[in-house]
Amino acid sequence: MPSDATPDPYANPLAFGQRMQILRERRGMTRTVLAGLLGKSVDWVKDIERGRLQAPGVDTVYRIAEALRVRDLADLTGHPTMHVDLFAGPGHPRLAAVRAAVDSFGLGSTVEAPPARHIAARLAAAWAARHSAPDHRERIGALLPDLIRDAQLAVKQAQAPGDWRAAQAVLAEVYSLSQFFLAYQPDASLLWRVAERSMVAAQQSDDPHTIGVSAWLLAQAHRDSGPGHYDAADAVNLEALAFLQPLLPDASHDVLAIAGALTFEAGYTAARRGETAAAWRYWDTAQDMATRLPEAYYHPVTSFSRAIMGAHAVTVAVELHSGPESVRQAARADATAIPSRPRRARHRIEQARGYQLDGQPDVAIATLAQAYEAAPETIRYNGYARAIILEETQSKITARRRRAADLAVKVGVLAA
Repeated sequence: MPSDATPDPYANPLAFGQRMQILRERRGMTRTVLAGLLGKSVDWVKDIERGRLQAPGVDTVYRIAEALRVRDLADLTGHPTMHVDLFAGPGHPRLAAVRAAVDSFGLGSTVEAPPARHIAARLAAAWAARHSAPDHRERIGALLPDLIRDAQLAVKQAQAPGDWRAAQAVLAEVYSLSQFFLAYQPDASLLWRVAERSMVAAQQSDDPHTIGVSAWLLAQAHRDSGPGHYDAADAVNLEALAFLQPLLPDASHDVLAIAGALTFEAGYTAARRGETAAAWRYWDTAQDMATRLPEAYYHPVTSFSRAIMGAHAVTVAVELHSGPESVRQAARADATAIPSRPRRARHRIEQARGYQLDGQPDVAIATLAQAYEAAPETIRYNGYARAIILEETQSKITARRRRAADLAVKVGVLAA
């Protein structure tokens, strides 16, 4: 084995234990708390960390990773072949059908494609269903396979250049809708295929708004892949903003909104890096852009609007790991002003993360219950929410443990 090779955690229990201790201390968690979450003794945790015991089995490794909120299992094990995204939720029942539609190009199909404007109308109805339905994944998961196939055929069969570009714009947006369905699903490669295809189709459409939406989602795919992709997220974001900038003085509301959404995304990535000043500077710029939009305006894809900026402020504070600031921003943000049910639920989850950071677990659980009421499928597939609920099911405070356990059953973290 080369001298710089990653030690096998199962062959070298000390290496595993050291990683576990580092991650525990970064989390600000004592051995006593970790032991309680795992149902183990404090001495067991200490012996694992010091390499006195062999590294535990896979089931226990997963439980340790969940307790420490480790995003990638390889961060805990140190094993290069164990890249498992622990923030991926369970596979949705519609996932297989959506995957089959993405993977099929209909090369031998003799079916005549619907006109692009008809697909666009169905797509608008799908977006409306996504924002209004508590079971939004089920709704759009049922619609996506036919939308994907029809949009692919529309591009293939388009004759005139204008029709071809219009079909590419529709296809790009269908792929964008697909990314919302695929978020937190256990198929990262499918998400990447869809994100990249959306960006290619958007560029072929030559439509600024479509390009902005696809760039916004591609940047998120990079950012959520971990620190090694933050530079790529910034590159996509900033290139799209530079492309849109000359258009902004006379831009439509939709183009201005997607530019605002991209601006906030740059701040989101800065917050992930811990760059406080840059994160809030981008938020301030996005806030100025939001004020240029009508008060009742709400972007149909990104949710960018005046109403969303309070929620965005909570996210920045949470990603900067500032509990007190997260709580302050949560108090200022009006969740009821967010018309989209899944976006409102996501905001509640961000608020709960802030309360958890601030040492208010009871408020965090109550806020997650509000997220469940807004959109059960949002919280069911959100790794942050699942991690908080799982942690509090191990609380030593009986009332809190019961509330967390009840919510865990609803969300699907625990069996009834």
